[in-house]
Amino acid sequence: MKIKTLATSGIIAALYVAVSLLVAPLAFGAIQFRIAEMFNHLIVFNKKYIFGIVLGVFVTNLFSPLGLYDLTFGVAHSIITLSITIFASKYIKGHIPRMIFNTLIFTVTMFIIAVELNLALELPFLYTWLTVAVGEFVVLAIGIPIIAALNKRLNFKSLM
Repeated sequence: MKIKTLATSGIIAALYVAVSLLVAPLAFGAIQFRIAEMFNHLIVFNKKYIFGIVLGVFVTNLFSPLGLYDLTFGVAHSIITLSITIFASKYIKGHIPRMIFNTLIFTVTMFIIAVELNLALELPFLYTWLTVAVGEFVVLAIGIPIIAALNKRLNFKSLM
């Protein structure tokens, strides 16, 4: 891995952790608005962002009240869903359509987190899937114009 990729991944991971812990009460549980999830949109600019995003999720989940559950399910959810977006991006042209796809796929795959919360806290699966999916959708939908605006300033494709 190149030094530039390593450094950028570290910065993304640190930002993910900082933003998540800043709003920690909203970042964990059956109703989640983990604001840092908008960093998931970086994957549409360069697949190498997966390293920083997944590292950020891992470190953030070290602080989770659900411990090993969140480490396992949360990291797996991120790897699986980011990988789906990477694959689909070959067939979807343009950053905005890719971010829309990313938002939808992350929303649907929140069933993984609902399974986690069902196992760990015995919360009802369908209701929990609905609540975490709505939170994910809202954060990622709001993240589209934010990440698009930041990209105009920072050019995410060239940062890696």
